[in-house]
Amino acid sequence: MANKTNLTSTQSHLPEHGPIDESGREVLLSLKNVDITFGKGDNAVKAVKNASFDIYKGETFSLVGESGSGKTTIGRAVIRVNPCAAGEILYKGVRISGKIPHSLDREVIRNIQMVFQDPAASLNERATVDYIVSEGLYNFHLYENEADRVKKVEDIIKEVGLLPEHLTRYPHEFSGGQRQRIGLARAMVMKPELVVADEPISALDVSIRAQVLNLMKKFQEEDGVTYLFIAHDLSIVRFISDRIGVIYKGDIVEIADAEELFNFPLHPYTHSLISAIPIPDPKLEKNKALYTYDPSIHDYSVDKPQLVDIGHNHLVYGNAAEIEQYRALREKNEIIKSVTILEEGETYQPTEQEMDAVDAAAEEQFLNAPIHDTGSKGYAILSFFLPILGIILGLIFKANRHYRNWKMCRKGAIAGFAVIGVLIILFLLMLILAVI
Repeated sequence: MANKTNLTSTQSHLPEHGPIDESGREVLLSLKNVDITFGKGDNAVKAVKNASFDIYKGETFSLVGESGSGKTTIGRAVIRVNPCAAGEILYKGVRISGKIPHSLDREVIRNIQMVFQDPAASLNERATVDYIVSEGLYNFHLYENEADRVKKVEDIIKEVGLLPEHLTRYPHEFSGGQRQRIGLARAMVMKPELVVADEPISALDVSIRAQVLNLMKKFQEEDGVTYLFIAHDLSIVRFISDRIGVIYKGDIVEIADAEELFNFPLHPYTHSLISAIPIPDPKLEKNKALYTYDPSIHDYSVDKPQLVDIGHNHLVYGNAAEIEQYRALREKNEIIKSVTILEEGETYQPTEQEMDAVDAAAEEQFLNAPIHDTGSKGYAILSFFLPILGIILGLIFKANRHYRNWKMCRKGAIAGFAVIGVLIILFLLMLILAVI
């Protein structure tokens, strides 16, 4: 974390440079003990818990984790969409979370831009590409005259690989990759210092992904743009990131340089994410043994966990006993193998720990079932006598995750149709015998 004293939150403008940390790097963005909560009272859900990390100027900091872990929630908090329930977010040492002066708010909007995951939903379908890209220029009057605005828009649209004639068209006339380029142009025309890229390539074809990533890298090299890159695909994150933060259910569990994290994944959750990266060779992928993370292996009832720097610019989340284990493991300086490939014909025998994880997941799914999903035999009896109604009712139950009720309806309907089928066959036989 930065060692300079933070500027006051009452400051109405951003300084030219952010604070410098012990290593001599400029800290552009800092999250300090940030909590983000949705809902109130008993329905409150803490989506992000005590998140703390720094992003240095000119780097790509990637935030990875499974769906629902809190990645996008943090990204939206940085652009001041999600409010912080606790902690603070600092930009160049100035607090930008909570209530801030209007002049500072405008500077934050001007300096921090976002590229969204869905290129279709993030663009105004009723506006031309020219207006979409120019909107920020209009709002902040970042042009001298109309000719200057047109030049800036045409220059940026060429830089992202589109043509000036595309400016008169509407978003629905473009492919997904082209729409994402428009979104990138909209952000980059503002000349931002920080770009929050929320899974900007997950909705794109593989070949288009590389083009968009190369574009982002080009802007970084030419303009010194800093990225907060939000993703769940570690195979891509490894090659574009300077540092990576891993988040699990709202907790930052590990932060390290990209190669450090992949060579020494100390937290079990990071280990499981890396083991899930697909291997291009289908034979090796078929024989790969997945590592399953079981959160019940941690005992935090007494000794509470913290995010601790264990050296090598590597931070890991754990209690005192776990941190000592992680530190000892790292000091061995032996690369940790995250992927296990089985020999041909060898079957994978899951460990007791992994079986417990599967059981815990099944138990969680059972506990999260709807309260009225009882699997009553009455549904089976009803479906037996009225099988068509039973099928319709079962489909309604299935759509609403009432799986026990759906199984009962299906069971009763199958039995009902079977009895009806037998009766029809007997009736036909009797009819044939009567004719003979």
